[in-house]
Amino acid sequence: MHPQVRCVSRRTFIQTALSGLVLARATPARAAQPHARLILLGTAGGPTPKPSRAAPANAIVIGDRTYVIDCGNGVARQLALAGVPMTSIRHVFITHHHSDHDADYGNLLLLAWGDALRTRVDTWGPPPLRDMTELFLRLNRADIEVRQRDEGRPPLAPLIHPHEVTSEGLVMHDDFVRVTAARVEHPLVPIALAYRFDTPDRAIVFSGDTRPSERLIALAHGADVLVHEVLLPSRLSPTMPASVRRHIMNSHTTAEDAGRVAAAANVKMLVLTHLVPTEPPGPDEDWIAPARRHFDGSIVLGHDLMEL
Repeated sequence: MHPQVRCVSRRTFIQTALSGLVLARATPARAAQPHARLILLGTAGGPTPKPSRAAPANAIVIGDRTYVIDCGNGVARQLALAGVPMTSIRHVFITHHHSDHDADYGNLLLLAWGDALRTRVDTWGPPPLRDMTELFLRLNRADIEVRQRDEGRPPLAPLIHPHEVTSEGLVMHDDFVRVTAARVEHPLVPIALAYRFDTPDRAIVFSGDTRPSERLIALAHGADVLVHEVLLPSRLSPTMPASVRRHIMNSHTTAEDAGRVAAAANVKMLVLTHLVPTEPPGPDEDWIAPARRHFDGSIVLGHDLMEL
């Protein structure tokens, strides 16, 4: 190579490198887009404790924040088993007021505070969420006051901010998520909600308890993940009273219909949870196969502590 060419190339290289350094100093590096972790905390359906699965609850974890969806019995322990710090809880969402979905609503907050929670938690759900919160705090006043006095904990009540959701549309948003709600069909329940979480990297929808719902299909349209309750009628006990069987069939969504809903909503992944009946669990394929008849996307049968 000619010496002059070599000299020019070296000078050009140095100038280019220096320009790059100046640009790097002038333009702050863009922070990596946070990933939304979806954790299925409990995947059983119904209020009675099950030996194989925990009660309904889910979590979305983004960075150092946790958004809890439903609070079935044992949700605090499930978070601990999943390695999610109680101090990271910032928002709690209740889909509807059945005991398998809200039995540990207050307990989660009390136990998180008893751990090391010192930050505000906003809670969201149908009425009477405010009354439930106030009554729970009154119920546990003795324990709360003792821990404040003996352990130096801050008052719990000012940390909890309940919000009653009575209409569809935007519920809340922060710099990580935008949460919208739709009213779904769960007979005998005044307000039952599905929630959609639009996060920095994907959209995740929770059906709550519902029979097949056009409003849910609209809410979930184009989502990356639809976490949907599921019923397998062939597993219902033959000795079940006819009235109970009728209520279950009218209030929930079969695996086959869940596949139809996922296809109509054009989602990428269908996650089946809130299994009815939960026992006996049986092979995953028993639940997946009926949904597969109508949906050719990814289908997952949820298991406790599964992360997706």
